[in-house]
Amino acid sequence: MDFIMNMPGLKDCNVTNLVERDGKVEVYVEMERKPHSCPRCGEETERIHDYRYQKVKHLKWFERMTQLWYKRRRYSCPSCGKRFSEENGFVERYQRTSVEWNQAVSIRSIKAKTFKEVGETYGSSATTIVRRFDQLAETEIKEVNSLPSVIAIDEYKGDTKEGKYQLIIADGITKQPLDILPNRYKKTIKQYLQKHGAKVEVVIMDMSPAFKAAVQNALGKPIIVADRFHFCRYIYWGLDRVRRRVQKDFHDYDRKKCKRMKYVFHKAKGRLKDDEQWHLERYLSMSDELKVAYELKEAYREWFEEAKLMGKEHISLVKENLQSFYKKVIDAEIPEMISAIKTFQNWQIEILNSFAYDYSNGFLEGINNTTKVIKRNAYGFRSFKRFRAKILLARQYKDVGVHIG
Repeated sequence: MDFIMNMPGLKDCNVTNLVERDGKVEVYVEMERKPHSCPRCGEETERIHDYRYQKVKHLKWFERMTQLWYKRRRYSCPSCGKRFSEENGFVERYQRTSVEWNQAVSIRSIKAKTFKEVGETYGSSATTIVRRFDQLAETEIKEVNSLPSVIAIDEYKGDTKEGKYQLIIADGITKQPLDILPNRYKKTIKQYLQKHGAKVEVVIMDMSPAFKAAVQNALGKPIIVADRFHFCRYIYWGLDRVRRRVQKDFHDYDRKKCKRMKYVFHKAKGRLKDDEQWHLERYLSMSDELKVAYELKEAYREWFEEAKLMGKEHISLVKENLQSFYKKVIDAEIPEMISAIKTFQNWQIEILNSFAYDYSNGFLEGINNTTKVIKRNAYGFRSFKRFRAKILLARQYKDVGVHIG
């Protein structure tokens, strides 16, 4: 049976036969005979030396594993006697898998949950997939020579051999991850920033004293921007600690119900539903101290919304209003809320910077959430280098589809 069939990934090939055997599809292919240039002397020749069959693993066809039986033609140069194989576009030299198979496996090794899953899908072992992934990581991940002017840093729990926590560094403008450090130690961060951070002017971070000290020691006096989520939660934590303390004196039913309805204390007053408003008023009426703490939280929320709107233009007014909020908290004499504003006072410059420059670490928290999913799906990574590559490539190939063609 001799016929020509156009199949994806087998351009310019002649398909001479197709056989289904033991649940597999065997496709017999060969290239058109044409003149080739000798790789040694450059002379063109059509003289054939011999044929050799080569078995090549290819992509599935109708959910069946597919093998190519490639009738490879070897030419002989009449001038210098050099023997060489013909050119083809579907399998590289010394490979037992097709170009399309390698491409598909490379993409799926990044996108799939586990390497074992990819191996089962493409009829290969997990170790082979890991090798393909490592080869891809070597070529695709570029080393950072110089960090941009605005960077964001945050930690995540990696649990690799290098340590329990790792540190991710991202571009604060493009929001793309740049590098991952093996641990979050002050010394590691300082050495890395000294080596690569000559251009860094702004650093976005959570309220970690160790991070702040490392950045200041390495970069001198950069603009440090505190992430809004991390400083806002201190006010809500303070309110929550007041609720937990005062509800101990409630009736057993109200204590349990107040605990279940704790979200109504955090929700903006204007967004409460009727039943939520009823529960809020009920529990606030049972404790004057809780009511005052809630009013302080609402006062903070109003300051925060105003600061977002006018922070860039009127940062001095934002600072004055924050000082007024401090006074309200001090006058209320609630220990939990006073403790919260002490943190604000310690980080006041960095907090005001978040409104003056309008930067946030929210995108990095999203990347860390994706990282946790990757780690959980794979039942953890022991190799920091491979986990780092998985995180960076997953982000790099985020918008790339898993299908070929």
